[in-house]
Amino acid sequence: MDLQISDNTALVTASSSGLGKASATALAREGANVVINGRNEDRLAETKTEIEQVATGEVVAEPGDLTDKDDIQRLIKTTVDEFGSLDHLVTSAGGPPSGPFLETDDQDWYHAYDLLVMSVVRLAREAEPYLKEGGETGTIVNIASRSVKEALDSLVLSNSVRMSVIGLEKTLSKEFAPGIRANAVLPGPHETSRIQDLVEQAVDRGEYDSYEDGLDDWAGNPLEQVGDPMELGNTVAYLSSPVSGFINGQSIVIDGGSTGANL
Repeated sequence: MDLQISDNTALVTASSSGLGKASATALAREGANVVINGRNEDRLAETKTEIEQVATGEVVAEPGDLTDKDDIQRLIKTTVDEFGSLDHLVTSAGGPPSGPFLETDDQDWYHAYDLLVMSVVRLAREAEPYLKEGGETGTIVNIASRSVKEALDSLVLSNSVRMSVIGLEKTLSKEFAPGIRANAVLPGPHETSRIQDLVEQAVDRGEYDSYEDGLDDWAGNPLEQVGDPMELGNTVAYLSSPVSGFINGQSIVIDGGSTGANL
């Protein structure tokens, strides 16, 4: 299927690894010019090289910290200066620390809010004028978590704070329409480098006999498998495309059917 985003411009934050990287890869493979972002410049450079191997558009790497508003302004400016436009914004950020409520202090809460919510607020604010310039092609896709549908054990920060991103996404889907669509994806476990590291550490501790045994423990869904990051990346590219032009204000769970919520 032609997603009709060739020569469009996309900015994907926190895209040097994980689900952000998969989303940037899917967009670049479809012909979009993509700006990728991360704090680790070496890893970002490696990711740029990897994506360029499958890209049919251009790839630019721009380091930056999503909790720094000046860095966010620079990300948007770099994107527009480099390609002359911004058509698609994909927001991703690293997850906050795990832990139960009583072991979470005020600073943990403020940092999680700054990382997960204020980064999206600032990105959307800075990007809006440029996304609107494209007529009815501008899109925002927020990568959040299935924790907004069903609270997960020992993830009080993600369970609580990410709800704000979905409230913002729903609001923007109305306030920015019709020129800009806003949606979100809510991933469950995918075989990212983070999960790979966690499983390998558990194998080293003797908790599992093999990597495959450890990975099976993450596959608690009807499909009995962990997600491939590119499956989520492909969904993000689809939501950024005019092919999905009537989808707006939605939060799509991508977790193999593990979430128990009806809605």
